[in-house]
Amino acid sequence: MPSKKKQFNALETKRFAAEIRKNCIRALESAGSGHIGGSMSVADVLAVLYGDIMNIDPKNPQWEDRDWLVLSKGHCGPALYATLALKGYFDKEELLTLNKGGTNLPSHCDRLKTTGIDISTGSLGQGLSLASGVALGKRLQGIPGKVFAILGDGELQEGQNWEALMFIAHRKLTNLVTLVDNNRRQLDGYVKDICNEEDLGKKFDAFGFEVRRVNGHDVSALYEAISREAGDRPVAIICDTEKGHGCCFAEFDGFNHYMPVSHEDAERAIAEIDRRLEAEL
Repeated sequence: MPSKKKQFNALETKRFAAEIRKNCIRALESAGSGHIGGSMSVADVLAVLYGDIMNIDPKNPQWEDRDWLVLSKGHCGPALYATLALKGYFDKEELLTLNKGGTNLPSHCDRLKTTGIDISTGSLGQGLSLASGVALGKRLQGIPGKVFAILGDGELQEGQNWEALMFIAHRKLTNLVTLVDNNRRQLDGYVKDICNEEDLGKKFDAFGFEVRRVNGHDVSALYEAISREAGDRPVAIICDTEKGHGCCFAEFDGFNHYMPVSHEDAERAIAEIDRRLEAEL
């Protein structure tokens, strides 16, 4: 059976996002290092999708009518693994096996290993093409459910994305929602310095999309943007985020794409997450 729809509650969703961050940090602590920056920036988007939007059934992960999530920026799998564990797809203790020998939780998302992963990703630039194929397949077969694809802004430097966007717009795949985790940074620097791609909104509009732009850490704004039905054009949501957001030792201007995570770092970050959440209640 699908998850039951409930009335949106911003505080409850903020709590969920905080738990995603905390469990992700614990997983990275156990691994000793990992993709902390992008995992933190996408946590609020995942909280809204899995907590409030997506029609899913953790007890039946292959339910045909489910909504699909394609995390094209597959190196941020640790945040998605934390989300899936919190939703009951697998035991939270399994998060502590991240990146270890024999794990079901590899560095990048693998649908053949991890319960709840719909599409294997990690080779940047390919996820949106896969998502468009799923969306078209659902339409052709008359299968309900939406497809949500999360891309990184640095990833949009890969040309295959723009081929996929042309295809999505041409086919009017309004059952596919494209979300960009626009944290403005990539592995080796700032996007604007490596290959400037702004204004993304104008580009998506020119490719035939209805563009919505929100603060990617404002769960209420995210919920409104994602839940609003599409018109006759597919929707692209640009989520303006901060790389490392919500993890105090990763919130800085230096290199935070992939970092070591010590026990002391984790303890400090989790205490700060709890403190910030308490201040909002």
